[in-house]
Amino acid sequence: MIKNIAKKSLLLALLAGIGFAAFAQERVYVIDQRDVVAKSGTGLCWRDGYWTPAAAAKDKAGCECDKDLLPADACGAQVTPGNTTVLPGKKTEVIGEKITVAADALFDFNKAVLRPEGKAKLDEVVAKAQAIKLEVILAVGHTDRIGSDAYNQKLSEKRAAAVKEYLVAKGIEANRVYTEGKGEKQPKTGNTCKGEKKTKALIDCLQPDRRVDIEVIGTK
Repeated sequence: MIKNIAKKSLLLALLAGIGFAAFAQERVYVIDQRDVVAKSGTGLCWRDGYWTPAAAAKDKAGCECDKDLLPADACGAQVTPGNTTVLPGKKTEVIGEKITVAADALFDFNKAVLRPEGKAKLDEVVAKAQAIKLEVILAVGHTDRIGSDAYNQKLSEKRAAAVKEYLVAKGIEANRVYTEGKGEKQPKTGNTCKGEKKTKALIDCLQPDRRVDIEVIGTK
């Protein structure tokens, strides 16, 4: 008990020493002791590990940091046809493109290490991101149903993390890439693939479930 209290006290002291206060889980941006969002040298808000577009809409700093990703009425904006957000005195075209990449193209079966072919696919994502004013890249990993739920969840997270690591190495800012693992929860094959044994036929049939959904969102 005493050791736990000492560890917590040390953590708080360290946080205070670098100028950042501990923040409640409902805040999804890093804030300092003045309750001001911390920003990078280029003016980008630093997100924490709980950040998602939905959570950003509930954070009071959401409009300041990620207004183009929030619901139209969250920041007093009006959305018109053509995927264009109209703000007072300003017209911004929001660009969103979702790319589904077969996990087999990125990784070997049951692995989370990028293949050369997978890196080439991600280079295309980087090129798309660099062609716009990037807001966020969402990378969501999925697996097939072979294996336990816990194993597949961890594998999907590792694959999404590997995608982020590569994108960051190519120059994408880390706080612009949000990753999530869905495990086997969102199969594309539905009930079309029969059987439970890990046969080649079943592995081939379940291929569409092994994927990474990558969404690039930004403005022009």
